[in-house]
Amino acid sequence: MAGKLTIVMFFLVIMIHLPAENNAATRINEAPAPQPQPPSNFAMHGITQGSLRPQECGPRCSARCSKTQYKKPCLFFCNKCCAKCLCVPPGTYGNKQVCPCYNNWKTKRGGPKCP
Repeated sequence: MAGKLTIVMFFLVIMIHLPAENNAATRINEAPAPQPQPPSNFAMHGITQGSLRPQECGPRCSARCSKTQYKKPCLFFCNKCCAKCLCVPPGTYGNKQVCPCYNNWKTKRGGPKCP
């Protein structure tokens, strides 16, 4: 009697795990879901993380800090952020969501590090 019960339990375990393994195999062959894209009115070069070369940070940060009255600190931190993230958000203010590294880098106090 114990032998029959063991065999039945073995087959139940196999039947439970078989569909899970089959689903895992089919997921590997599926195409990845498309990623959300930023609005099309922005040029992608320099906006997405890692898309700039270090020598391009200066002009991008000059444009980003062009309307602030605190140009020197703005340029300092913008260049520091650009060197780390290799991206600068478009415009002179906001739009940080298109560059998560730039957006999420915080000061010791928890405020935004990048202008």
